[in-house]
Amino acid sequence: MKKKFIILIATLCSLVFALSACGGGDDKGKLDPTDPSKILIAYFSATGNTEKVAGYIAEATGGTLYEIVPQISYTQEDLNYSDHTTRATAEQNDPDARPAIQGSVENMAEYDVICLGYPIWWGEAPKIIYTFLESYDFSGKTIVPFCTSGSSPISGSLSDIQALASGAIFLSGKRFSSTSKSEVEEWVNGLNG
Repeated sequence: MKKKFIILIATLCSLVFALSACGGGDDKGKLDPTDPSKILIAYFSATGNTEKVAGYIAEATGGTLYEIVPQISYTQEDLNYSDHTTRATAEQNDPDARPAIQGSVENMAEYDVICLGYPIWWGEAPKIIYTFLESYDFSGKTIVPFCTSGSSPISGSLSDIQALASGAIFLSGKRFSSTSKSEVEEWVNGLNG
């Protein structure tokens, strides 16, 4: 299963680079099908649901997990959807909000594929995902978004995250309403065409 996913990503990267001439004649951005160390699973999880899905993706691909950790953790009160004065609501309503992140990804340049996970907040990705995307150069990298939500689709978050990672190649995203390992594995296998 890992090998199929990696071969799919390698094939897509090769085709995109060949068609767009972004490869510049070198192998930068191409994925070695035998090297899962080129895959990063970066995720933000406030309640543990997205973390669980990210773990299943790491198991299925052999990629490296990286948790996007806010400098100030979110409390249950911060996430109360019915209270319009909460921290999360204020951030989601502020187009310029960029919550600070603890630490950073070491050697981001070494990763060719970024599986990017987040919960859906108020129909969008949390603003900490914007902070993450604005912190690195994703040119030539492949981003595979995934989210967790009980009802909101991933589609409401895609245009914003794509705009923040210009130059990246985006594969179809997936919303998980449950954290079933088999559902995650089926999605990963489905990326193979």
